[in-house]
Amino acid sequence: MAGQSDPHISLFSAEEVEFMAEDELIEIVPNMRMDPLNFICGDFGPFLPQIASQVPLWLAVALKKRGKCAIRPPQWMSVENLTRVLEGERESQGAFQVLPFHYVEISRLLFDHAREDIPDMYMVRSLIEDIRDVRIHKVETSLEKFSGTSAVKIPNLSAMEVNIIRPFVGRALQAFYKHDNPEKIPDVDRTSSAQTRAANNEPRRQLRR
Repeated sequence: MAGQSDPHISLFSAEEVEFMAEDELIEIVPNMRMDPLNFICGDFGPFLPQIASQVPLWLAVALKKRGKCAIRPPQWMSVENLTRVLEGERESQGAFQVLPFHYVEISRLLFDHAREDIPDMYMVRSLIEDIRDVRIHKVETSLEKFSGTSAVKIPNLSAMEVNIIRPFVGRALQAFYKHDNPEKIPDVDRTSSAQTRAANNEPRRQLRR
């Protein structure tokens, strides 16, 4: 994608965005007894069998892999809610439905590591994929109407969606600004040449003194 080679425009990989999403809290139901766990990010527990507890997603996945808990999917991942969101996305071409900022990464991690804990998992996954497709199409449509402004505001985008469009929007804004204000954009080559000449002339002035 355009912008990936531009060092001045930050762009996270999908893995990096997913890493940030792992700090989101999620509910687990332990099947064991464990003392509180103390981490830099906070203290979690104590854990008691069949007593729900909130932990970061990374910890929930780690416990799930060891067979120490079940993960409760968040309420927004219900078939009823996702169906409602999908209908809203399709009906409103100019607005995006409210979803968790990391809904893509959270759902992907749960599909990978806790699919047996998700009721109607295949329907839930299909709905989330449809929602993603509709939202990406709406993003592309919004960018087709893009004009040179000092800021771009598209409310309710998710982390992954922001990450996808950031390079394009950043380069487009730079291009618009340079087109409208060419005198304010420094000519890098000319500036570099002038600095080089100044550096070369500086010792001569000192010698003449």
